[in-house]
Amino acid sequence: MSVDLELSIIIPAYNEVDSLPLLCEEIHRVITENNYRAEAVVVDDGSKDGTRKIYPELCDRYPWLRVIMLKKNFGQTSAMMAGIRAAKGEVLIPMDADLQNDPADIPRLLEKMGQGDGYQVVSGWRKNRQDKALTRKLPSWVANKLIAWISGVKIHDLGCTLKAYHRDTLEDVVLYGEMHRFIPIYAAWAGGDVSEIEVNHRARRFGVSKYGLSRTLKVVLDLLTVKFLTGYAQKPIHFFGIPGILMSLSGVGLAFFLSIRKLFYGLELAKSPMLLLSILLILLGFMMVMLGLLAEVMVRTYHESQGKFTYRIAQEIGGAAITEAASTLTDSPTDSEPTKKAPPPAPQPPP
Repeated sequence: MSVDLELSIIIPAYNEVDSLPLLCEEIHRVITENNYRAEAVVVDDGSKDGTRKIYPELCDRYPWLRVIMLKKNFGQTSAMMAGIRAAKGEVLIPMDADLQNDPADIPRLLEKMGQGDGYQVVSGWRKNRQDKALTRKLPSWVANKLIAWISGVKIHDLGCTLKAYHRDTLEDVVLYGEMHRFIPIYAAWAGGDVSEIEVNHRARRFGVSKYGLSRTLKVVLDLLTVKFLTGYAQKPIHFFGIPGILMSLSGVGLAFFLSIRKLFYGLELAKSPMLLLSILLILLGFMMVMLGLLAEVMVRTYHESQGKFTYRIAQEIGGAAITEAASTLTDSPTDSEPTKKAPPPAPQPPP
């Protein structure tokens, strides 16, 4: 797909009738002051507070504004995915619709993205976060520490929606659950450079937060899913098989120990729970290995049936000599245009 725009701002929105007009005004100021060839894609995630009634007026006022209205409330990740698929810019910048993210930080994100050899992702860090300490800041701090420890990607604030992504970073990303916050981890594990900058965070002016403490456990479960998909999606037998073999060997070792005690010390196996533990370990180990084999078959079916590759090419260079040779062959006569043969010499008269 040809990309005509340099920037797409993606805004998932749910019941933000008071915030969106002000946010559009701030975005318009940023776009005009910096002469960006840009668009803003608002994805309405089933709003019911009258937000949908203001979209025609906003679209008439701001020609760079596009609105995608989902049929019902699917959640922020689904809305983000819809915005990513619809965006046309070279750089994608998602942000919240509640005015807590500051559009004035967009030029700084783009500037950071172009520094050095270029970053695939620049993440916002709400260092001075304007939220409640107990219900928002503390759970977020714990979740970020846990995510950084498991993923190995040292980012302070994965929960900040305001980030800048190169388009090719999101080409093959499909998001589920609460996984929109893990895109920088996907990029880092795929070999992309990830950085972060401090961004302004403002107190909520309208409405109430859509999230609470219950989201923390969901984030942890999604992180485990991401870790499995990125670390073992191509070799699930290692994930299931290694623990399975260890459990089976432990069960066999325990059974051997019990047999020695029975033969030489007269231990009554019927009275020992260790016998049941030994049998359980052997069976569980066998089942884990079989589960790993089934997962291997499913992975191969997934890749081969859809033509998906287990690698991504960053760049290809060279081959100029081959291209030149191919061009020479193309310019040479073909079978459809046979070379005309010279006429045979005229017969000489006899002497």
